[in-house]
Formats: sequence, structure tokens, C-alpha cells
Amino acid sequence: MGAPDGPVLRDTAARLRAISDELSDRFFERADVVRTLLVTLLAGQHSLVLGPPGTAKSEMARELTGRIDGASYWEILLSKFTAPTRMFGPIDVAALARGEYRQVYEGRATTAHIAFVDEIFKCSTAALNETLGYLNERIYHPENGGEPIRCPLIGAITASNELPVGEDSAAIYDRLLVRIEVGYLEDPSNFASLVRSAVTRPKAPRRTTVELVALQEAVTEGVPSVAVPDAIVDAVCTLRAALRRKELVASDRRWRQAVGLLQASAYLDGRPAVAETDLSVLTHVLWNSPAERPTVEREVLHLVNPDAKEALDLADTIEELEAQLDAMAGQSREALSDWVIKKAHNKLATAGQRLEQLREEAANAGRSTSAIDRVTGRQRAVRARVLTEALGVDASAVQAQV
Repeated sequence: MGAPDGPVLRDTAARLRAISDELSDRFFERADVVRTLLVTLLAGQHSLVLGPPGTAKSEMARELTGRIDGASYWEILLSKFTAPTRMFGPIDVAALARGEYRQVYEGRATTAHIAFVDEIFKCSTAALNETLGYLNERIYHPENGGEPIRCPLIGAITASNELPVGEDSAAIYDRLLVRIEVGYLEDPSNFASLVRSAVTRPKAPRRTTVELVALQEAVTEGVPSVAVPDAIVDAVCTLRAALRRKELVASDRRWRQAVGLLQASAYLDGRPAVAETDLSVLTHVLWNSPAERPTVEREVLHLVNPDAKEALDLADTIEELEAQLDAMAGQSREALSDWVIKKAHNKLATAGQRLEQLREEAANAGRSTSAIDRVTGRQRAVRARVLTEALGVDASAVQAQV
């Protein structure tokens, strides 16, 4: 296989970008999530989607993996009582009756190219070691003690409603290189569209697919061939030093594995070398608790995306206004209206206008707009609350005014 600019690899990257666009259109406010999941698969790594129930975690994973033609897909919902044989291969009862002890691997994790593991941190103690071996080395040790089985796993997408508790689940958490937070929809117009989708007949969606062999070639040949310039190495070193000053320390292994994500990000965009914009994927790699994520995001964006950094500063103003609105609960409509007129309206309007400018500047410069779009969603959500709760505007009319 040649360099990543060969015709086959270019076609694979184009198809994966089309898949990303199609899923981003289908799942509101999930463009960055979808792209990050694709980048993680291309890097041959595992991801965690962390968020409350009802945020489309499972549906996104199924829809994404369903676009890989020829791939063996395995999915499971774990519990504390899930036995290793249920994951990796049940005992062949018919063979056992004949005095033979063997497992049936077909359709289990052992033969899967792509895996989706829901409630990953509920992994049973009995299955822990085999699960770690599966994620780390792509191997499974049969129940009868035979030779280890090499599994064809490219990458696993995992999901959880909560952070790990205890050493056992923490060991699995450490092996999930990419961690993505998701929440409920924030943009009122997106929520309105979601509600409408429940009562309208959807159009047949575009369905771009990619062949398994093409994805495997991208993972093993295309992504590793992407160049990593010295300037990117310097930027990564600068970022590590900045995070250490804030007492945010990631392991050397995590930093080394993150290089593959940078290469995968560039490959997905059809570029032969990593660029500064690819560093934004590190916002999903270098934190342990969600409380650390905003700090990591700011330090990353300080390096690669000045307009997004300003957007995060505007987000602080927006969050402060929402906190003020919460604190004024129970006050008279006159007091609320006075607060809106004197403070909230102008600040929210100014933030909205500046966010539009920042998005245009970022798009024209070819930079990612995901952080700006997320803050814009918060601005619209808070403005909608102000209109309905403080001014008494009919909620059905909010979408047109936001």
C-alpha cells in the first residue's frame, strides 16, 4: 500500500467524511462526537461516550458501525453478573454431551471487527481480566486453557451513564484513550426539530458505506503514513508543560497513543501531514474527570484555535447569566424584566453576534467550529430561558426569536 494520498486511501477518507456528515445531520449537536469516534477507530483505539440515558449513545454507535460493509459487529450490555463466556463464547452444549469441551466463538467479541460495549464499567469481576486483555492486546484466553485467540478487533466504542467506581472499573477506564461527554440537546431549534421528527415521516437518509478491507488498510497503512512535523511535536510538548503547571498529568503511554489520533484526524481530512487543527482531538484524551475537561480544552484551543478560545470566554459570561436567572427564582415579573432590560438582553445579544463572527472567521480559515457551535447552542438555550421564564414569552414562539 502506498502513501496516504493514493487513490484508494483518498476514496476511503472521502467516504468516511461523507459518513461523518450524514450522521451529523441525523444526530443533532453530535458532529464533534461522530467525527471523534471515526478518528478513534482510524487510530485503532477505543472510545468512551459518557452521558445520561437518552442521549443517543447506543444509536450513534450502531449507525456508525453499520456503515462498515463486511465487518463483524458485536454488541453487549454489561452487568455485574455478565460471565466471560457470554462475551467471548458460550460452551458448546452438544459437544459437551459428546465429552468434548469447546466454545462457540461466532457472533461474540472474539470474532468482532467492531464492538459496542454499553455500561462498560459494570463489567463483572470474573470478566475483568479477559476484557482488559481483549482491549489491550486483542486476545482471549479460552476457558479450557488452550492457546490464546487473536481477535480481529479494530476498535471498541463503549458507553456509560456514570464514571467508574473502584479499582476494577478504573483499570478499564484507563484503557479507553478517548473520552467524550454528551448531554441533552441545548439549542431550542434542534430540540424543536427533534420533537417534529417524532410525528413526521423521515426522508430516506443518504447512506454512504465503506468496505471493511478499506478501513483496515486505512488503519494499518494510511494513518501511520501521515507525517508528524517537528512543529507539531513542539506544540505537544508545550501543551504537556502547560497542563502539568495546572497539575493535570497524563501518562507517557497516553501521550504516545495520542499521536496516532493526530495522524488519524489528518487522514480523515485528506491531508498528508498533521496540522495544528488536529490537536483539538486531544481535548477528549487528556482529562480524567469531566471537571478537568474545560481546563484541557482551553489549553488546547490556546494553541490551535484562538477564535474558539474566545468563544469559551463568552461561555463563561453566558453561564454566569444563567446562574443569575436561577438565583432570581421566585422574584416578581417586574424584577425579572428589569434584570433582562438592564443586563441579560444586551449581554446575550452581544455574545450571539460575536459568536456568529467567530464562526465565520473560523470557517473561512478552515478551522474547526465545533467549540463555537457548542457555545452558540448554550447562548440560544439561555436566551430561550430568559424569554420564557423572565419575560413570559410563549414557549412555542421562542424558536423564531432565538
